[in-house]
Amino acid sequence: MTLDAILPGVVMCLIAYFCYHAVQGELGLLSYLRLERQIGTLEAEAAAVAGERAALEHRVKLMSPDGVDPDLLDELSRYELGFAHADDIVILNPPE
Repeated sequence: MTLDAILPGVVMCLIAYFCYHAVQGELGLLSYLRLERQIGTLEAEAAAVAGERAALEHRVKLMSPDGVDPDLLDELSRYELGFAHADDIVILNPPE
């Protein structure tokens, strides 16, 4: 065999090798798409957590020592003590 026959075969093998790793490799196209999906999922989760945090910060702000919100105080005291007014509607959940 001559060099004219071997060289194109080696070059084709190298091209196939690099194309395979460009798609399937650790830093290839499929890994990039998988990472993009994960980024979208984690950004949505981060937005949900930020919303929960804002709600909790608002409740904490309502319980500040400078002035406690009367409605929140009433809600928490009724919940902790198990009291209800005569005109309240109480819905009991069955034990699980």
